[in-house]
Amino acid sequence: MTDTLGQSQVIPYLIGLAQNGYAITLISCEKREAFSKNEGLISKLLKTHNIDWHPLFYTKRPPVISTLMDIYKMKRKVDTLHAQKQFKLVHCRSYITSLIGVEFSKKHSIPFVFDMRGFWADERIEGNIWSLKNPIFKVIYSFFKKKELAFVNQAAAIVSLTHAGKREIQQWNIRPAQKEKIHVIPCSADFDLFAPATAEMRSISRKHAGFATSDFVLVYLGSIGTWYLLDEMLDFFVALKSKIPEAKFYFITGENTENLLAKAKEKGIDASDVYIEFANRKQVPEKLAAADWGISFIKPSYSKTASSPTKMGELLAMGIPLIVNGKVGDVQEIIEQVNGGICLDSFSQTVYMDAVTSMQPGISATPLSIREKSFAIYSLQKAVKAYVGIYDSLLK
Repeated sequence: MTDTLGQSQVIPYLIGLAQNGYAITLISCEKREAFSKNEGLISKLLKTHNIDWHPLFYTKRPPVISTLMDIYKMKRKVDTLHAQKQFKLVHCRSYITSLIGVEFSKKHSIPFVFDMRGFWADERIEGNIWSLKNPIFKVIYSFFKKKELAFVNQAAAIVSLTHAGKREIQQWNIRPAQKEKIHVIPCSADFDLFAPATAEMRSISRKHAGFATSDFVLVYLGSIGTWYLLDEMLDFFVALKSKIPEAKFYFITGENTENLLAKAKEKGIDASDVYIEFANRKQVPEKLAAADWGISFIKPSYSKTASSPTKMGELLAMGIPLIVNGKVGDVQEIIEQVNGGICLDSFSQTVYMDAVTSMQPGISATPLSIREKSFAIYSLQKAVKAYVGIYDSLLK
């Protein structure tokens, strides 16, 4: 919960559920560095909304064994708390916690909500985290693929981030009744926080970051990690720069500055054209106010069928058009639906140049129109309402 993702994609939903009368007990695994920085803030926020938080420390090493240890710690915590509280529903985010949740559900005859967040086992393979050439990881992958079907078949409700993911799950070997239990809730955005920038906000943001009034600012928001295609995004910027000499690449990220600048240098991009800043969640909108367009290139693969990029909803909420690539969840359909930018079908300089030529007034809707159309898809209120609907149907 002390990571940015927990603050944007877990806590707001839980607060909404608590405000609708549900007593929430939250168990999470935390990274020590983030916990030491943010524990006080998160603890206060959760207590304000009567959410009973029980943080545990996440461990990464040794591989596999550390995960088993984390599962054991969580299981003990769940059992101890259940003895005190007698839970009525167990809601698990992704696969590791569902190992505990599905067994707990059967043992105590309470509903299990499988909030899958994507095809996790396949992400591990396609993201080169696990290798099927390694016999240990091959066994682990096979284990989780079997568990994946068990989670879907035994869940009282299943949450998919995308319609594309829902369609894929419905093709699996699952009980017919389970196909009707799949709810699509994309990664939402807080439209109150991510509001369109006023002219004054834009001016202040650009001045603070060091941009000239005439600069064309392309923004990338968030970590890069396993899936985001930094090389291709830098290649796109090269094409953009060749057409718009005033272009600047603005990274709002916690990634290592020296590594990003070194990669940009490999592409022949001058360091003076790359701006890199870190921002906490509340600071992000004021920094995004400097942007003209956003960019988000993700490695297309089977597992990304179920992916809903958090940054996409947040940028569209601010009315910022995006350059994206297709074959990732519902990305292409959403961009077309809200007229919120350009979706590329491949990565090449020819495609990039065509896109750059199209990046002109009129190719996307106005910021207000983008925001209004995106609200129907990404609003936090809609996501909370969907979760409340699931809870109400299972418990009332």
